[in-house]
Amino acid sequence: MLVDNRVEGDSRVQKIARSAAEAGWDVTLLGRSPDGVEHRWRLGTAEVRLLPMPTPLDRRRHEFRRTWVRWPLAYRPGGIAEHRAQWVRAWRADLAVSAALLALRADELPPARLRRARRALRLRETAAHLLDRWVWLRTGMMNRVRDRRRFRSPWDRAYTLFWRLALGDRAWRRLEPGLWDYELAYGPVVDALRPDLIHAHDFRMLGVGARAKIRALAGGRNVRLVWDAHEFLPGIRPWRDHARWLPAHRAHEREYAPYADAVVTVSPALADLLRREHGLAERPTVLLNAPAVEHRPAGEAPAPAIRGRCGIAHDVPLLVYSGAAAPQRGLDILVDALPRLAGVHVALVVNPRLRYVEQLVRRATALGVADRLHVHPYVPHWQVVPFLSGADVGVIPIQHWPNHEIALITKFFEYSHARLPLVVSDVRTMAATTRETGQGEVFRAGDVDDFVRAVRAVLADPARYRAAYDRPGLLASWTWQAQADVLDQVYRRLHPGASPPPPASPPSPPETHRPPDSGVPDAQGAIR
Repeated sequence: MLVDNRVEGDSRVQKIARSAAEAGWDVTLLGRSPDGVEHRWRLGTAEVRLLPMPTPLDRRRHEFRRTWVRWPLAYRPGGIAEHRAQWVRAWRADLAVSAALLALRADELPPARLRRARRALRLRETAAHLLDRWVWLRTGMMNRVRDRRRFRSPWDRAYTLFWRLALGDRAWRRLEPGLWDYELAYGPVVDALRPDLIHAHDFRMLGVGARAKIRALAGGRNVRLVWDAHEFLPGIRPWRDHARWLPAHRAHEREYAPYADAVVTVSPALADLLRREHGLAERPTVLLNAPAVEHRPAGEAPAPAIRGRCGIAHDVPLLVYSGAAAPQRGLDILVDALPRLAGVHVALVVNPRLRYVEQLVRRATALGVADRLHVHPYVPHWQVVPFLSGADVGVIPIQHWPNHEIALITKFFEYSHARLPLVVSDVRTMAATTRETGQGEVFRAGDVDDFVRAVRAVLADPARYRAAYDRPGLLASWTWQAQADVLDQVYRRLHPGASPPPPASPPSPPETHRPPDSGVPDAQGAIR
């Protein structure tokens, strides 16, 4: 099983690996090490290995060339430009105070001394102005260098077009050569494991899995490839701020999609899009991102209480958002609405070290509501539902992006199993489901007024919205066990000779982290 992240924090990957292992498959999950050192541990009975991945190909050759010929005065990246600009602003602020003090003492000083003081002050102000212009010039050159790395100039657009015309779907080799860094880190390990089945998560790992399958077939081994498409690539917001990222990754995906023996994805709408995009012979199997409460390790203490973490009483209205934090997730609206929601608190269960989250905290401070905004780190995926259940409302304020329109995202199911009334933006699939079930209110994405209306409506009668979860079969259809059964059927269709699944067993023991230098893994295949 292949994923391009550190595994921790990716609940879908963790649930799939653990469930496959519990179903009798011999699972090795390969992820990317965050620190250049290999790490190993067990996820239930699945083996996890985080591989070091050097990324020298992530930068193009021209990015290593010196820029001093064309932009000789450009600051080096790393913050020196911001430091110098702030230092100049501080100097000029100090000079403004000195000028004010001199004006206050003008009547006390002898005329000759006053003239000398004013002359000296003007010289210093002139020097500060010249330094300000110097910093502006050097910062401008630095920005021009930075803009060259976004590949948006006419020359860069022509370069991109040339290689797309010349190589077709193979053009990613020129446009995004950093994809080879994944192959060079993962490929040899996959080959050494000699898997019978490879489960490749998302578009980057699709190429790694397909090339491993090709090498295995050439060596006489019949390896089957499952591609797990988490998102619709043409509708994604590029992860890197340059113009070649999306066309390169789309070409990469198109080249290797035909090698997938089975495709699974997160929603029916995305399944239909993938089938049309890649001309798939059959509709991808849908594997919902439902929560896996049953993965709680035996003997583990209960999940922490969200209200205890926030330090608030049970009768204090609490809105919660849990998941990725980014501008397209629309979290600004929760902060901007707080001044108009008297007494209401907001909990963000996110990565607190992200710059975007720090900006939200600063925004709350500026609005005078910082005491009602609580930021907490993630909890293990099996604790999410009980942790969130202490809130009053689950909020999903995501903005209109193609991938947001076509799926019920993980937090929708987590909030539902926590039996939280929902306040969701009007992205197509989620809004339609919320209206149909009656489990919450829908607001116009990005509209603070409409968001405040929706929150007030839910808080006025939460029991009405919670009652939706009493509908027979609603939550039962949104369990992870149902999804795990579907996945096992996909695997066994590809490998009909595999052993039958073992009888149900009690919850797995807690995950055990091994030291980086532990021995070879027990598993002899990525999935077998």
